[in-house]
Amino acid sequence: MRVGVFGGSFDPVHYGHLIAAECAREQAALDRVVFVPAATPPHKPGVRLEDASHRLAMLSLAIGGHDAFEVSTIELDRGGTSYTVDTLADLAARHPGDTLVLLLGPDSLAALATWKEPDRIVSLADIVPIERESLDDIVAAAAGSGLASVLGEPAVTAMLGRRVSMPAVGIRATHVRAAVAVGRSIRYRTPRSVERYIATHGLYRSA
Repeated sequence: MRVGVFGGSFDPVHYGHLIAAECAREQAALDRVVFVPAATPPHKPGVRLEDASHRLAMLSLAIGGHDAFEVSTIELDRGGTSYTVDTLADLAARHPGDTLVLLLGPDSLAALATWKEPDRIVSLADIVPIERESLDDIVAAAAGSGLASVLGEPAVTAMLGRRVSMPAVGIRATHVRAAVAVGRSIRYRTPRSVERYIATHGLYRSA
């Protein structure tokens, strides 16, 4: 099977995440998309995340009812800094018959050359960049990333050839948290079930 691996903080999950995953599922011919919430993202040092149990619960609510979506606790169970290469190696060992497809937005693609063992990441999974129509320029992101010098031009060209597009959804988790903190509506930014969960558990309120 072709399995999309979609990592992130998901603090909280929102419609931008879900639309990206669905567009990738369809355009990259994925059998499943696995959402992998991070324990401690290496690219966000010092940033406090909401408790893993809440982020996991919100993800489970958000994808409920989609037969091709699932949540993996592989990074939360492992604990510590969540390196993508370790997660891919674990998934490859557990599911040797699957083709892993790593889904990356433009910011992640631009930083890929600085990640732990980027060459091994590329050997473990096909990289599929996700580009928001009229908002992102994946080609420019790749060109300024130093990826070609680390991975080689053919690998970068192959990545760009696999890119998928999604509508120009500009929702960010930081915007959702900021809105909640000042009592503004987050309706239509995240599923209603997640909105209710945030309210019920008092998440992201200002001190």
